[in-house]
Amino acid sequence: MAKNETTGKKAGTAASKVLSNRTSSKDAKTAAGSALTQRPAAPKGKKR
Repeated sequence: MAKNETTGKKAGTAASKVLSNRTSSKDAKTAAGSALTQRPAAPKGKKR
């Protein structure tokens, strides 16, 4: 994967659901965790 490629929003949401599912396999959780690490950082709130 190139440096500027990131996981899309739908894939990130699906990966999050896999990680929160207690019945997901270890391999599925590993793949989901990998996908989430490739998501861009969430924007931070405004500073006061």
